[in-house]
Amino acid sequence: MTTIENKLQQIRERMAHACGQAGRPAADVQLLAVSKTFGADAVREAVLAGQRSFGENYIQEAVEKIAAVRAMGLAGGQDLQWHCIGPIQSNKTRLVAEHFDWVQTVDRLKIAERLSAQRPEGLAPLQVCIQLNVDGGETKAGVPVEQALDLARAIVALPRLVLRGVMSIPDEAAGFEAQRALHRRATDAFEVLRASGLPGLEHLDTVSMGMTGDLEAAVAAGSTMVRVGSGIFGQREKRITP
Repeated sequence: MTTIENKLQQIRERMAHACGQAGRPAADVQLLAVSKTFGADAVREAVLAGQRSFGENYIQEAVEKIAAVRAMGLAGGQDLQWHCIGPIQSNKTRLVAEHFDWVQTVDRLKIAERLSAQRPEGLAPLQVCIQLNVDGGETKAGVPVEQALDLARAIVALPRLVLRGVMSIPDEAAGFEAQRALHRRATDAFEVLRASGLPGLEHLDTVSMGMTGDLEAAVAAGSTMVRVGSGIFGQREKRITP
């Protein structure tokens, strides 16, 4: 068993235990392996261990990695899901629209409009999540939770996009209860969207929150997708720019 395979198994066991503690079926929560800064060989190991969904923050790096993984000809490698989970500048929307399956970091209408316009007709619609700023910090990415419904209303009117849910990256909090309270803000915003009756939300099913250090609290708060990087691939070197 490789190191990555072993760590994937450990994370899946943590997720299953967290679901059990929360009274939820293990199948309720998906695992997104965050492979940013790690090469195609690391992704290959994860694919061979059964992982199919990967998250990337750095767009140019991700485009090259996606091509490299596809060139490996792995069994099932053509069916992998690639999620953009990093900030998107306007000059990178075309790359994202052409190469990713999901975008979890839509926090303003301009980006959504560009992704919609630049999504190739030959590809399936781009699955998107609204990134929420659950902490309220002015310098953080994400739309304030009270503005999520207005942004959702605008997104569902765009072609080539399907709104799937919300995503959040809260600041670190000390202790399980504090972590769960922060994550609950995203779940509450998701429930507001789901209860709105807004046309176009038929596929709303995703609350993406929780990482290596707080996935248990995120699952307890209602996460349907946890994003784990270091818990699978190990510690990474910090990058200054995307």
